[in-house]
Amino acid sequence: MSKRIVKLMVISDFACPWCFIAHRELQTAIAQCANLPITFEVEYRPFLLHPTLPAEPVGKDEYIGRKIGREKWDACKRAAVERGETVGINFSFGGPISLTTAAHRLVAKAYEIGGASMQAGLVTPIFRAYCEDELDINDHEVLAETAEQAGVMTKDEALAFLNSDECLAKVNHQVAEARSKGVTGVPFTIIDGKWAVSGGQAAPVFVKIFNKLAETPLPPSPTSTPVPSTGTGTAVAVA
Repeated sequence: MSKRIVKLMVISDFACPWCFIAHRELQTAIAQCANLPITFEVEYRPFLLHPTLPAEPVGKDEYIGRKIGREKWDACKRAAVERGETVGINFSFGGPISLTTAAHRLVAKAYEIGGASMQAGLVTPIFRAYCEDELDINDHEVLAETAEQAGVMTKDEALAFLNSDECLAKVNHQVAEARSKGVTGVPFTIIDGKWAVSGGQAAPVFVKIFNKLAETPLPPSPTSTPVPSTGTGTAVAVA
């Protein structure tokens, strides 16, 4: 019997530590569900947490501390470091922050070239470059080298792409579309176009949802087969 396809749209931003955590948790959940009669198609969509950042990089710690308040930012860092350790992420909050549009464009291009698997293979090292290695992921050299190492395209091809406007309109449209649908924070995962899980939920939250979907012969609808609340995560119907 052929496996049912579960489509996951993950809306995230590389400047968000909780998006990296959610990425790792989702990967773990999918791996834990390998024996279920379902298969997954994952597409990463863009979001801009800091759309008014200047073109040139600024100090990450100083910028976010000033934007949301030092006390709140320090608490966020502590929580991210603690949670990151449980999923193998070594967060470092030094280095620069800059617009993530170029990184999102490259990820969108990877999806066009090689689908979900190629895109996922690029998402992880871009997150790592920003969250662990303190690199500027608006730097075309950094992104081009990352694309080449991930097997998306050669460095020269990536530089040519990044120096063009290709995929810029697409990324801007997807960011605007997410906001028009009420997405105000990330990570935000839409399952089969019907159900949304918000926040950096742990793998068991996703596993419980995926097990429920595996038991459902047809795609769930908000009126007939609601995904249960787990108590630790949020699963809500979306229009």
